[in-house]
Amino acid sequence: MTHAIRRKSKAEPAPPTTLFLFGAHGDLVKRLLVPALYNLKRNGLLGDGLRIIGVDHNAISDEGFAQKLEEFIRNEMAGKGDHTLDPAVWSRLAKGISYVQGDFLDDSTYQALAAKIADSGTGNAVFYLATAPRFFSEVARRLGSAGLLEETPEAFRRVVIEKPFGSDLHTAEALNACLLKVMTEKQIYRIDHYLGKETVQNILVSRFSNSLFEAFWNNHYIDHVQITAAETVGVETRGSFYEHTGALRDMVPNHLFQLLAMVAMEPPAAFGADAVRGEKAKVVGAIRPWTVEEARANSVRGQYAAGEIDGNALPGYREENNVAPDSNTETYVALKVMIDNWRWVGVPFYLRTGKRMSVRDTEIVICFKPAPYAQFRDTEVDELQPTYLRIQIQPNEGMWFDLLAKRPGQALKMDNIELGFAYKDFFEMQPSTGYETLIYDCLTGDQTLFQRADNIENGWRAVQPFLDAWQQDSTVQQYAAGENGPKAGEELLTRDCRVWHRLG
Repeated sequence: MTHAIRRKSKAEPAPPTTLFLFGAHGDLVKRLLVPALYNLKRNGLLGDGLRIIGVDHNAISDEGFAQKLEEFIRNEMAGKGDHTLDPAVWSRLAKGISYVQGDFLDDSTYQALAAKIADSGTGNAVFYLATAPRFFSEVARRLGSAGLLEETPEAFRRVVIEKPFGSDLHTAEALNACLLKVMTEKQIYRIDHYLGKETVQNILVSRFSNSLFEAFWNNHYIDHVQITAAETVGVETRGSFYEHTGALRDMVPNHLFQLLAMVAMEPPAAFGADAVRGEKAKVVGAIRPWTVEEARANSVRGQYAAGEIDGNALPGYREENNVAPDSNTETYVALKVMIDNWRWVGVPFYLRTGKRMSVRDTEIVICFKPAPYAQFRDTEVDELQPTYLRIQIQPNEGMWFDLLAKRPGQALKMDNIELGFAYKDFFEMQPSTGYETLIYDCLTGDQTLFQRADNIENGWRAVQPFLDAWQQDSTVQQYAAGENGPKAGEELLTRDCRVWHRLG
């Protein structure tokens, strides 16, 4: 029915391309990107014309780089115990792996990259910036100065950028301006790995291919929407990064707003990149701009303290490595936002994300308005509970309706029941990092799942009032590791006579 379905049912190997991985020794390349490329190779979606070239300042040979990646991936797979590295598949992928040692800020590095492209036999090139954000503008500028972003009818040039896309509205606008000085929007692939998850993509398919959903997908039937991204892990080795970022910048303008956009966008005219991204940008742009006072009233900042998860004692955020002992950086944030358009006026969207919470759970909960209950007035059922549609992104991908049904017996009593499906029960789920679809789409030139400049800036525009409010008052409320945020996070909903859906 949709473009996405047609594309995947007839997926062809990606065209011959030279893929440059800047930051080749980083965790992103080792843990996610190269395993994703291996999975694509295993599935027959990468031809023999793909060359993978690591770029970093460390000295290592081509063979040493490929061997280091193989050892890491093999050990990772052995640790998970559910699959092993196929030597034949890896051998075919490794044939195209090489390495360039160079400083990202040295123009001679880009001369070496140009030589690699010239030797490739194809002019197609993708530059993946798996680097610290401070290098994004500098690398893009040098790629442009070296002429590496100039396209021809026979050869494309694309740049992939990981989040964060700025740290506030001003820096996001500056980054976009810098990128657009040296390339066009169709060459920029701002990647959000959440959008590579099958359940996230299924939101659009479910909404727009089933007439059942569209009939009630509006403010006449929906009371409110909850979007949660809960993690049990702490900041781990990312203390320095997190101190300068915090939960809001790390998660809200990208991951959570992208999920909001998928839920709330209007039906696109077609499932092409421009139409889909246009509707997403519109709905994020329709988020009501709170005043600073409203932003303060409609947000909660929390920080995990020492606690316990599954019987394991855990330190508080301020005891983590590379974290200030008096830090006020938030590891939990809860927000209430409103979308001022015809479909969603009056429907609050509650967003929360946090570390060291009770369970790992990323989900969207559509809460419907309760049915009239006048006919039950003289029974023990004096008020009907709301019903839900729950879309779980991780860990158990699937969709469930939470409905009310009568319990067997003479008395009129009701219980909640769940109707739905888990992906693993209906489809064979191949091992995945979440990047496979996105990398393949970049290689084949499909920007549908990548963010456009206006979407990025609209997201930061909606977030900026919260940043401004917290600059005036940076107080964070403590919650013990293993709890689902501070008490104020619950009160954000209870004051509206609502409650968060139970996690897990």
